[in-house]
Amino acid sequence: MALATPQSMIREITDKLMIHCGKTSDEATSSEIMEACAFWLRDQMAIREVQTRKDTARHEKKQVHYLSLEFLMGRSLMKNAYNLGVLPELQEAIKRLGFEPAEVFEAEPDAALGNGGLGRLAACYMDSLATLEIPAVGYSICYELGIFKQKIVNGEQLELPDPWRTASDSWLLPKAGEAEEILFGGTVTHEIVDGKRKIKYDGATKVLAIPEDMLIAGYDTTHTNHLRLWKAVATKPLDMALFSKGEYTKALEERDMAESICKVLYPNDNHPEGKTLRMRQQYFFVSATCQSVVKKHLAVYGTLDNFAEYNVFQINDTHPTLVIPELMRIFMDEKGMAWDDAWKIVTDAVAYTNHTVMWEALERWPQSIIQNTVPRIWEIIVEIARRWQAKCSEFYNGDMEIVKNLAICWDNEVRMANLCIAGGKAVNGVSTLHSNILRDDVFKYACKMNPDKFKNVTNGIDHRRWMSQINTGLDALVKELLGSDKFLSDAMELKKLNAFLDDQKVLDRLAAIKRENKLKLCKFVKESQGIELNPDSLFDVQAKRLHEYKRQLMNVLHIITLYHRLKDNPDAIKVPRTFLFGAKAAPGYVTAKRIIQLINSLAAHIDADPVCKDKLKVVFLENYRVTMAESLIPAAEISEQISTAGKEASGTGNMKFMINGALTVGTLDGANVEMHDVLGDDNMFLFGLHADEVVKMKADGYNPRSIYDSNPALKRCLDQINTGFSDGISYSDLYGNLLNGFGGSADQYMLLADYDAYIKAQDKIAETYLDKDKWNRMSLKNIAEAGIFAADRAVGEYADNIWTVGHRLG
Repeated sequence: MALATPQSMIREITDKLMIHCGKTSDEATSSEIMEACAFWLRDQMAIREVQTRKDTARHEKKQVHYLSLEFLMGRSLMKNAYNLGVLPELQEAIKRLGFEPAEVFEAEPDAALGNGGLGRLAACYMDSLATLEIPAVGYSICYELGIFKQKIVNGEQLELPDPWRTASDSWLLPKAGEAEEILFGGTVTHEIVDGKRKIKYDGATKVLAIPEDMLIAGYDTTHTNHLRLWKAVATKPLDMALFSKGEYTKALEERDMAESICKVLYPNDNHPEGKTLRMRQQYFFVSATCQSVVKKHLAVYGTLDNFAEYNVFQINDTHPTLVIPELMRIFMDEKGMAWDDAWKIVTDAVAYTNHTVMWEALERWPQSIIQNTVPRIWEIIVEIARRWQAKCSEFYNGDMEIVKNLAICWDNEVRMANLCIAGGKAVNGVSTLHSNILRDDVFKYACKMNPDKFKNVTNGIDHRRWMSQINTGLDALVKELLGSDKFLSDAMELKKLNAFLDDQKVLDRLAAIKRENKLKLCKFVKESQGIELNPDSLFDVQAKRLHEYKRQLMNVLHIITLYHRLKDNPDAIKVPRTFLFGAKAAPGYVTAKRIIQLINSLAAHIDADPVCKDKLKVVFLENYRVTMAESLIPAAEISEQISTAGKEASGTGNMKFMINGALTVGTLDGANVEMHDVLGDDNMFLFGLHADEVVKMKADGYNPRSIYDSNPALKRCLDQINTGFSDGISYSDLYGNLLNGFGGSADQYMLLADYDAYIKAQDKIAETYLDKDKWNRMSLKNIAEAGIFAADRAVGEYADNIWTVGHRLG
């Protein structure tokens, strides 16, 4: 696309406005202008995407198929304009049309296709795949409502629908001609016809998967990929015979079943109906994807013998695991392959990214759910499991304890991670520590069988979005200091900022930029929640999914400790603090929702106490999402990365905060370890047990009550939680979990064990903050060393070490 002028854009945008909205610019709203801009950008990207596909076919390039149940894309208008190199021109065109660019960009809702770090990682990787000119397609579900919109009422989280598509359909390109048919339920019979096995389905429900493509433009390249979102549609929207009899509800059953697949991301699965719906979701998008990829490959090459040579499937977490038996089904049942031939192709074409070291978080499906929902897939899984178990038994000389650990099907369950290990050519963790734990502990027996299969690719972030786009002041400073914008394509250029660590003028300008970002956040919070923030206070931020292992509750213990110090001595706090929390809790996660309620109780209590005025404030940011993160992260001064060592796979929020100059207080967990490798002890605030120490302390018989009894400040905090605050709500359940637990699991995430070290680290933060030059120097050092955490680097490592595809950096 040639560089567009504002005037040419105005003509194009007004044309789109009339064609799609039936409005002139004088009649249009900001939302309609946003849609018209999106239609124009989408058309430019569509032209590029066609050329990219032609180039891929002409040069017979290998394609990456990235499967993820979520892609947390956020807003696309500014991002796409930025990557296409037309953002300044678009802003000027919007102004000339009589609108404020900020209002037009704000009119776009976040695409509600993800929840947390998993989905945001996938979104960052899609940007890098296009930027590195790797032919790739992302695959997921076109959720109608996404995860949920969080509303805080009386301190508690309520989940509301999030109909994001009402103003975002302009980004989607429906491809009804590429629909695939998916079968659920019924019974499977095997017949021998002309000496060949034929599979027959009786009583199965058919659902159509219709693709809607969201185009992904690379930065500084014409290469354009797409994210394929599958929409579920019933083959028969209405049973007319039943409807005519007056059985209206029954007449719509097939339509309702199909539409439920795409309604919500992660439906609550603490009941059989929720589990069944989740299984339908997983098989639906995997089956549609596999059918589509195989069909396109055959159209080009006419054979499946070279399928793995030209296709690789990356499974992002275990949700897309059924790609393995589904490819086997297609190759054997539809293409007539023998088992061994099909298995060879599958195991050469599939790779798996693991995102957790916690056994309880590794997907395990009840046999009955899979058997009833996808009976043919169940048969194939059983055979994979039988062959895998025989292989494991042979390797370990029949040691059934080890075989049990490695089994795919055991005790009426299907273990998806073990299926990925058996059926994939590579298994990677997402940080050095995480990958080592997988090799040495979680998957140690599988690793011994095939050590070369286990790899590491530390996560990365789209640094163009998460620094340059959202922190324009810092972006301008970096470009000036480095004398170019080369760092946008090569994030390691940021290392050259180390030359300015002792430049007083640079440090002062960095401080001014942070101050401006804090003022912007103050405005955002005031407008969105009506809360006044003190920009002269230290902004201490913990923004991530609410889970006990991420230890938002330990952050709360520190805040209560500061509150008690103020009650004892009103002059105890020399550095005013604003603690900002952003988090959603899974609807069925009772403890996580109680922690949100506790944070809000504490916030109200502190607000009501005059001793805390201008010294201590707590704010829970409602409905945390990508757009909010884009305001919050540039303003943050402390990044809370305080998970129990050995529990966080990697993290990406830690990287986003780091590249924006926030200083990390954290444990040596996940990618914090690699951050420490480049920053050292002097440029972050480390505390707490190491992963091996956590394991040892638990093995020796961890007793949190003895810590409680011996630490008066901690005891006072916990007693306060037990009693409650001014709203009269007791949190005795959280108190009991820490001291008593259930089944001997008191304080399973070691909050009390790390409490004292955490308080000392926080006191060191306050002391350091008083030395502004030192603080700003540490901040600049963090920015300078953040380049290693670019998604471009991570995707390049996948391309070189797992996918074996060429790329722009190679």
